[in-house]
Amino acid sequence: MKLIYQIRSFEQVLASYEGKIPLHRHLVTYYKQHKQMGSADRRWTSRYLYSFYRLGNAIPQRDTITRLAVADFLCSQSGSLVITEHLPQLAEHQLLPVQAKIKLVEDTYPDFKLEDVFAFREELSAEINKQAFLESFFVQPDLFIRIQEKDHLKITEELTEAGIPVRNVSNETLALPNGIKLENILSESLNYQVQDLSSQATGELFLPQPYDYWWDCCAASGGKSLLLSALEPKVQLMVSDLRETSLRNLDERFLAAGIKKYQKKTLDLLQNNDQVLHDYAFDGILLDAPCTGSGTWGRTPEMLVQFDETKVAYFSALQISIATNVVKYLKKGKPLIYMTCSVFRKENEDVVAALLKELPLELVEMRVITGYQHKADSMFVARFLKK
Repeated sequence: MKLIYQIRSFEQVLASYEGKIPLHRHLVTYYKQHKQMGSADRRWTSRYLYSFYRLGNAIPQRDTITRLAVADFLCSQSGSLVITEHLPQLAEHQLLPVQAKIKLVEDTYPDFKLEDVFAFREELSAEINKQAFLESFFVQPDLFIRIQEKDHLKITEELTEAGIPVRNVSNETLALPNGIKLENILSESLNYQVQDLSSQATGELFLPQPYDYWWDCCAASGGKSLLLSALEPKVQLMVSDLRETSLRNLDERFLAAGIKKYQKKTLDLLQNNDQVLHDYAFDGILLDAPCTGSGTWGRTPEMLVQFDETKVAYFSALQISIATNVVKYLKKGKPLIYMTCSVFRKENEDVVAALLKELPLELVEMRVITGYQHKADSMFVARFLKK
């Protein structure tokens, strides 16, 4: 009876989800509308949904519950009723590494093909290891926080006292299980930023100097600006974004981080902004470009099923247009840092090639930051200098 209820709840939420908003936001709304669901019901429904979407488009001819059982077996280190009932021959192998579990599923279901999980594998940047990348979708990414070295011991102690497993990545980075509500655990006096490990790694190409004037042109809520400021506290900042709501979130994060002096503008970078920016000349520009987000789909696995491949070309054109419109405000000899959280070649290496062809830029270095071996996102960063 309990399994029947779990499956019914899973199927009802699955049927209600149209993909117009991220799954986690849909679940918040759905659970508010169905208050009869207890905490355990919500927990199992969420687990089943995320497991199901992590399967991508694999074994599509199998019925929904069989696919759910396979997905939950691959994704989870603890058992479930759906595995016990619908995949009993594999239930005892729940604790095996994901590679071993994939082999068991392939032996049990010859029609299971790992490459079907991610339908766009031919679009991947060349440096992506396809096998490791595909396997990573069955492992939930960690939550990473960037901290000040002086707070390392205190933050680690408070998390440990709260029973939170902590993985020490470096003196300035900690990895935690996803879903932790840090604001309920850590003291307000402690300074930390939630930022993916790969996002932090983009900062290795920033190389800011004291009193440089930098423009974070697609700032969103300010993650890259905060990283830039941490690397060089004396840097001068201007931030901009198309969305005022994002800039309000940025204001809150800057206030918490103690950043008080910065300029802020609401700008559409697809338009001519000379009237606003004609007097500006920057020592560096951060372009964290709008993109498909395909390097973060381990956190939003519903995109494996719902992504429209035509959007790759749309974002690629958008990225080139934005870069073209901002580079005119960069001083000669100064860096443009181009970044995406995409794994698609057309948004990464192909955009770099287009910018080198069309703009007065020279490439210093570009990197595909592969996060899948660290339970992190995958990203791309390129450092140009203006000729």
